[in-house]
Amino acid sequence: MAGISFLVYPFLACIALVLIHAYFGVHILERGIIFVDIALAQFIGIGIALSFYLGYENHYLLAVVFAFFGALILAVAKKVEKLVNLEAFIGVFYVFSFAAAILILDRSPHGAEEFKSILNGNILWVMPKDVVYAYVLYLGIGLLHFFFRGKFSALTFEGKENIFWEFIFFFTFGLVLVKSVVMAGVLTVFSFLIIPALIGRLFTKKFLKTLLAGYLAGTLATLLAVILSFKYDLPTSTLIVTIMSMTFFLLLAAKAVKRKWSTA
Repeated sequence: MAGISFLVYPFLACIALVLIHAYFGVHILERGIIFVDIALAQFIGIGIALSFYLGYENHYLLAVVFAFFGALILAVAKKVEKLVNLEAFIGVFYVFSFAAAILILDRSPHGAEEFKSILNGNILWVMPKDVVYAYVLYLGIGLLHFFFRGKFSALTFEGKENIFWEFIFFFTFGLVLVKSVVMAGVLTVFSFLIIPALIGRLFTKKFLKTLLAGYLAGTLATLLAVILSFKYDLPTSTLIVTIMSMTFFLLLAAKAVKRKWSTA
């Protein structure tokens, strides 16, 4: 029973990550800017790296500052598309952020461990207060997006341009990433964003049904990953990424076989 109770908070944290990231994931997939999540998350990682280097125990302050400027950059990114491919721009944004974080952590006494923390997080050891803060933050951002869903839907599904609402979209997304990266790491956050939404898209193109399918698949996959991680002493974040990816590949293969049979 002690082992099971120990897993409650990591699992609740994973549920929060699935719920909020699958929502943003549907928007990101529809926009076709798949790697914007990992690019923004890594840019926020510069703020976390600076916090490590400067000896700040609170990693959130500088992370929020970088989330703000990252949101500004991405809000005007559509203007850049007239000059260069948008995905290429996001790729350079990611590479710069990755390299800058390494350069900063290279000067830190525990740079290797700190870099690993930014990439993989340590969700198995998440504290109860962190889970509570995550739910409060994600709920607040979720309510904001619900009340202004028309504005955000127009940006994503109608291709309308509005720099103010683009900034609000990316800044709220950045605030989600600040909390998520500290808890779970960049790689896990990227998986929570893309894979549940992709799984949902295998079954339906409708927004709500995509979310529900993604929520179900993401929840079951992360529950299995957290249990196996605890039982066999495996890295939690990388196991979550592996199991969610395998779930997607298996469902994709099943759909391909089903389509082949239906057309035979």
